[in-house]
Amino acid sequence: MAENDVMVAEPTTEKSKQTKPKRQPMYNVILWDDSDHSYQYVVMMMRKVFRHPVEKGFEIATQVDFKGKAICLTTTMEHAELKRDQIHAFGKDDLIPRCKGSMSATIEPVEG
Repeated sequence: MAENDVMVAEPTTEKSKQTKPKRQPMYNVILWDDSDHSYQYVVMMMRKVFRHPVEKGFEIATQVDFKGKAICLTTTMEHAELKRDQIHAFGKDDLIPRCKGSMSATIEPVEG
C-alpha cells in the first residue's frame, strides 16, 4: 500500500450477514429423582458420564434428592441427547437391592 492510499471499509451486505455462524440452541440435561439410587451411584455416574469432580457429583445428588431434579449439563441438543442416553444406559445401583435399572433423565431447551 502506498503512503497516500486510504483504506475503506467494505459496506455490510445481506450476503456477508448470512456468513456469520448461528449459535445453536442450548439444552439442559435433567436428572430426575427416584428412591432406587444412592448418592454414591449418582456421584459415580456424574464422574464417569460428565467428568464432574466428586464435589459437583455430590451437589447434583443432593439437588436431585431435595428438589426432585438437577441440571447435569447445558450443551447443544446432539450432545445433550448423547448424555441423556448415557444416563439411561448406566445400569442399576448395586448398593440398593430393589434397584432394577438406570435413573431417568430428560433434555429441555434452555429458556431465553
